[in-house]
Amino acid sequence: MSKQESVTVHDLLKNHEVQNVTGNVNRELIERRKSIPPICGVFSGAYTALKGNDSFSFVIHKEAEKQLPKIIRNKVQNVVSADAPDEAFKKNYAKKRNIGIVFSGGPAPGGHNVIAGLFDAAKKANPETKVYGFLLGPDGIIENEAVEITQNIVDTYRNLGGFGMIKTGRTKIDSKKKMSLSKQTCKSLRLDALVVVGGDDSNTNAAFLAQEMYSDGVQVIGVPKTIDGDIQVRDAAGQVLCAMSFGFHSAARAFANSISNLCTDAASDVKYWHVCKVMGRVASHLALEVALQTHANITLIGEDLADYVDTRRIEKAGKEVDYTAYGMTLRHLSRVICDAIVRRAAVGKNYGVMVIPEGILEFINEIQMLITKLNTVIAEYNQTYDTAFHADFPLLEDKLEYLRRLARRSREEGFFSIWNTRDDDLFNDIPEFFQEGLLTERDSHGNFQFSQVETEKVVMGLVKDYLKILKEKGIYKIGIERSYYQKVMKKEELDPDTFGPVLFSNYDAAMFLLVKPAIISLKTLEQVLVAEGVIRENEKIPPAVETIFKKSVPSFKTQTYFYGYDGRGNDPTWFDCTYTYNLGLTVFSLVANGATGQMAAIMNLEHGFDRWEPIGIPIAPLMHLEERGGKMSLVLERTLVDVNAPAFGIVKAFREKWLAAAPGEDNYRKPGPVYFAGKTEEDRPITLVLNSLDSR
Repeated sequence: MSKQESVTVHDLLKNHEVQNVTGNVNRELIERRKSIPPICGVFSGAYTALKGNDSFSFVIHKEAEKQLPKIIRNKVQNVVSADAPDEAFKKNYAKKRNIGIVFSGGPAPGGHNVIAGLFDAAKKANPETKVYGFLLGPDGIIENEAVEITQNIVDTYRNLGGFGMIKTGRTKIDSKKKMSLSKQTCKSLRLDALVVVGGDDSNTNAAFLAQEMYSDGVQVIGVPKTIDGDIQVRDAAGQVLCAMSFGFHSAARAFANSISNLCTDAASDVKYWHVCKVMGRVASHLALEVALQTHANITLIGEDLADYVDTRRIEKAGKEVDYTAYGMTLRHLSRVICDAIVRRAAVGKNYGVMVIPEGILEFINEIQMLITKLNTVIAEYNQTYDTAFHADFPLLEDKLEYLRRLARRSREEGFFSIWNTRDDDLFNDIPEFFQEGLLTERDSHGNFQFSQVETEKVVMGLVKDYLKILKEKGIYKIGIERSYYQKVMKKEELDPDTFGPVLFSNYDAAMFLLVKPAIISLKTLEQVLVAEGVIRENEKIPPAVETIFKKSVPSFKTQTYFYGYDGRGNDPTWFDCTYTYNLGLTVFSLVANGATGQMAAIMNLEHGFDRWEPIGIPIAPLMHLEERGGKMSLVLERTLVDVNAPAFGIVKAFREKWLAAAPGEDNYRKPGPVYFAGKTEEDRPITLVLNSLDSR
């Protein structure tokens, strides 16, 4: 680089316009930071109070009652206005406090506004109150790593996505040592309250922290966070207390916007199937919302597959049936997908968009059966021999041979093996890389590590194999538009009506013409043309006819994507900005009024903002025993997609329309970019809008 060029660049770097367009701060960011979300009416006054609500009841698990006796009898508490409180109330409400807050688990859009709402409410009540943020998740509590949150810090992150303000982590406070260190941290900072923002495990942790710190006078409040949308709270009668965790709407909209772009690309380039895996290992809420946002051609919902019963297989098997093994299979799932692909191709649409939830394989009955049986086989081997299964059989072929031996021996009289010949046949039908995945070494508790399996690769591998078979059988064809066929034939001065009935199985009526199943190659094409007398033996196939045939031969091309980390790092929607800011205000109301062991929530999220009601939900009564890490533990139950709710029912009703396996345009929907204000922005997830129809 010359001296003159160097000086020019140096001058450019000092130019105001260059600094403006290359800086970290843009107009959108400035507007986001300046915006203060609307607040629920109850927060407009100087004080709030809590009112116990006896209209909600819970079925309390005996183990929860045993382990969490100090908070198990908590009630639902409504946050209400305290219009004319006495002096004692005012003094207690406005006293100087030290409040700690921690992010736990993966990021979710809106977390910063929980802190902003808490900070604003705390400082409004008493400017001397201090809010501490624990760094890098629960490790910050255990190791006493915290930062005092200031006005400048809050204003820097207001309405922004991620958990960048104090970071996050996945450590659990699940041992006596960790609990003791956490209590020491709270004591050293003289905390009055600790706020845990997280998912099901984190709110479970909050309940145990509330129990352990009850005598120390440290209040613990949980906040429901997860983009998966699987923290939803209902009471024993099914009344909705918390319709959705925060972060779900923003992530779903981010995924939907990207997937909508793929819908546009698919319809433009007309040669790819875009296969989109979206986060949601345990529940398919994100996939359901994305389907409603985009109208993708195919959307699989795991909970729907779990309900499938193969009645034909049961009838065929007779009386001796293991009913748990006759639900949805991988093979049947691949056939369902292939049928949709073939039907679209028949009307000229050899392209499309498919949405698959990350955890779909966990809903496939035969996969669960295989995992259970393989876990047992491996555990029994490890208990029987001095060495470990994976050490003795390091290669896949070694493992498969051991399973074959077990299957053969299962037929011997007097020998019982959980692994039989049917299991072995089924296992040998699945792709090798998936066999290897199912036989990977279990975790330290003996559990299968599902996260290591490439879901979309498993499903699409079977789809591609079966499409190849359908192509060889002449079933998978691309439909030829009648007007195009006629134009090509006439251009070569050939009579379309002479060749049409010979070439196509549906020439008499259809808009899109399907080449006969028997014609699967140029050789079979020639044979049919000769047999029907439209060309002589050894005569060349007319170029126009050859062109039409080649157009009908499908090539199945896919592009695969995973939507997860990008969505959870997205800036929050108006809904999540408003939801989380009011959650922060709710947290302070719970703290100021002495609550502990409660989860801050907003009731009526499924309705418009004017109906939102801030509440505290008791965490302990929501807990039940579930296998986690190889042992039964008390945890907050995760919520699956309700296949009987309106949202799923509507998606199911529109499946055929959105598949668009008919002549004409596709039915794709454009959700548009994420905003945080404005008339065009959604006020809540579509899932909630539809499900609210049940409760109006």
